[in-house]
Amino acid sequence: MKVFKLKIENYRLLKSFSMDLEKELSLVIGKNNTGKTSILSVLDKFLGQSERNKFSFDDFNIDFKKELKAIVEAEEAISEENYKRLGIRLRLFIDYTETDNLSNVSRVMMDLDPDNNVVVLGFEYTIDFTGYSRVRKEYREFEAEEKKKIQAKPDYTIRNVYDFLRLHQTDYFRINKRSLSYDPATKQESDGQSIDLDTEKIKISDIINFKYISAKRDVANKEVDKTLSGQTSRIYRRTETSDGQNKAVEDFKDKLSETDAHLSGIYKTLFDSIVKKVKDFGGVKINESEIEIISTLQHRELLEGNTTVVYKHDADNHLPEHYNGLGYMNLISMIFEIEILVHEFKREKDKRPADINLLFIEEPEAHTHPQMQYVFIKNIKKLIGEGIKREDGEHKELQYIISTHSACIVADSDFNDIKYLKRDKGGGIITKNLKDLKNEYDAETTQYQFLKQYLTISRAEIFFADKAILIEGDTERILVPTLMRKIDIEEEKKFVASGEKDEDLPLLSQNISVVEVGAYSQIFERFIDFLGIKGLIITDLDAVDGDGKKCEVEVGVDYSNAAIRYFFNNPSLDNLKGFGLLNKLFNKVAGVWTNQADGRLCVVYQTKENGYNARSFEDAFININMGYVNDNKDSFRGLQNREHLENDLGAYELADKCIKKKTHFALDIIYHSNEELSNWQVPSYIKEGLLWLKRD
Repeated sequence: MKVFKLKIENYRLLKSFSMDLEKELSLVIGKNNTGKTSILSVLDKFLGQSERNKFSFDDFNIDFKKELKAIVEAEEAISEENYKRLGIRLRLFIDYTETDNLSNVSRVMMDLDPDNNVVVLGFEYTIDFTGYSRVRKEYREFEAEEKKKIQAKPDYTIRNVYDFLRLHQTDYFRINKRSLSYDPATKQESDGQSIDLDTEKIKISDIINFKYISAKRDVANKEVDKTLSGQTSRIYRRTETSDGQNKAVEDFKDKLSETDAHLSGIYKTLFDSIVKKVKDFGGVKINESEIEIISTLQHRELLEGNTTVVYKHDADNHLPEHYNGLGYMNLISMIFEIEILVHEFKREKDKRPADINLLFIEEPEAHTHPQMQYVFIKNIKKLIGEGIKREDGEHKELQYIISTHSACIVADSDFNDIKYLKRDKGGGIITKNLKDLKNEYDAETTQYQFLKQYLTISRAEIFFADKAILIEGDTERILVPTLMRKIDIEEEKKFVASGEKDEDLPLLSQNISVVEVGAYSQIFERFIDFLGIKGLIITDLDAVDGDGKKCEVEVGVDYSNAAIRYFFNNPSLDNLKGFGLLNKLFNKVAGVWTNQADGRLCVVYQTKENGYNARSFEDAFININMGYVNDNKDSFRGLQNREHLENDLGAYELADKCIKKKTHFALDIIYHSNEELSNWQVPSYIKEGLLWLKRD
């Protein structure tokens, strides 16, 4: 039994949102402010429902606030028969199989159709018709009082309907829990028929048990902090409660009056499992950060304060927990916290675990360096995959969600687990399953596998970018950051001189991912479209002669660049030479990249500059920077045959005969630049592309 989908309405950024969940891990990724924390928050508010989890007016989606304002202030009231309950909604879609224990779920089933194995649990924080009528009446009274105040105090600022609702919204909105009908044919739920779970006294916690580890963890490497030691006490309490009087606990109680040395030996048994998990997790060097849990009974009087986590430095020395880095402490703390929550999922011996046990881990990468993030994601499935096993034979799987901003975690994850959150054109939040991207490639499975392997190995940061630059090779990879910096400097000087304000952020201040794709940018086009981000492809014209051999553009009759041929729909070389920037902008329309002035993808290549049309970056650079290259030719390590630079050869021949290694030439350009990068120029095709990308 598992939750396979959730829907959220009118909660913060999530106006009309749905997300599929995997059987085990669902890895939720996306840029900042795409609703990842909101998913955790709304689950906690509905499934936790503690006092600290009350809804506030600011939890309402902005569009919903406007809708609420309109109906409260409207002159004419909505009739009861036309009124629809308004508010925040969460719907959990649960599927079950014949092998599941259905004793709890059977009470919320809406029909006995053998083809329908789905239950939909609906949670609402809404205003009913009675509340709607009251809020209209009481707001008008509030409004009248506000008008009286301004008559008495002319400088008084009248409070509006938002201020009123912020103060009194809890008087009108109520939480309601229902089981909803579901049509397996349309795969849609319906409010038409439902079971009120409160009226029927059905405990949601028996069907689904939700817990989470927040990104705001208490780990700190301060001397006064005892986070890990406190967690071991919690593990002890959970172990005692859930597993009964096991031998380790009994020994512990029998030996309370003995020395710390004896108690530390018992702790080794008591905590052997969790210590082993920390050790098995990896990323901890032997004899450097190996943990032990020892007794400090001689310094404590309370049973729960008997454990202290220390780091085993060598055979005779233990160091306090706060002596280690935040990364190790955070990793160990998460393992401890997972152990605590797994014990809580187990419940007491006389009470069965819930049918579904859902764990949300928020941003596990906090405080950890990239290598440790790899360690975490490599081991988390194994750690949580053990599920919930009790000594009495009860065994439940653990379903879990991880939200992250870490490219390292994404890079080492299963592509099929990833849920990508993004803003749509209307400003709402949508989610995409990356496993659905496979359908975009249809029968081209080789291309899909290439993309999948390439992204998960080295370029996962593109998932978190606002914009992307796809480049061909090492030369561009080395130079693009410097080219962006140079353009930023030039643009700043231009705006200072004109006295105008630059409405766009500098390139280096924007969230731009640079991805090296070689000659395969056309393979990435579906992925760029899938992500929906603004993209720039910087490529080479690659002119060839009648025999298909590379040559100068001036004498070329064709080109060998497959990406250009793909995006521009097979134009001639002469067409390409005549295209301006507007001809290089594309949107995907009905599955085909189509030239449009408001295109979100731009493809640039070498164009005529100083009377010469280059074929590659190297001859484009030499063409406009001959003086710079000549001035530094003796110290450019990427050059050979330096005498040709004085023989009036053209840029194409110089690039062909004088450049020994392209990457060294790129490094030479940077090394010999002055502080302002003003002693050389950016080829115009790259500059026009970067300036286009700079604009929002």
